[in-house]
Amino acid sequence: MPTFAVSEEKNRWLKETMEALGIQEKDIEEKFIRSSGKGGQKVNKTSTCVYLKHLPTGIEVKCMKDRSQSVNRFLARRELAEQIAALSGQVTGRGLRQERIRKQKARKRKRTKSKYGINPESS
Repeated sequence: MPTFAVSEEKNRWLKETMEALGIQEKDIEEKFIRSSGKGGQKVNKTSTCVYLKHLPTGIEVKCMKDRSQSVNRFLARRELAEQIAALSGQVTGRGLRQERIRKQKARKRKRTKSKYGINPESS
């Protein structure tokens, strides 16, 4: 597995996560595309956007968050690993955030109902 322009700890974490999920580099199709958005001349001249396709599952990820291609390669693989983990039923960071937000909204609905004596779903 290649190393990316992030800390050694993050490279190690990504490698361990991909091994745990059974993701192999040979199963990933990688392309580099020109990014869009902020960055000016640098973005217009270099292909920093990373497109990954996991061939066994068909999951596609495109990442252009950073101006560095190496960082985008890391971020795209991290996103791919998270999507595959969610597909296999594992709890991911994104899933935990969504669950926390769902609980907050339920609390607010309950508080509104008790305060005003109405059912917020009916209106």
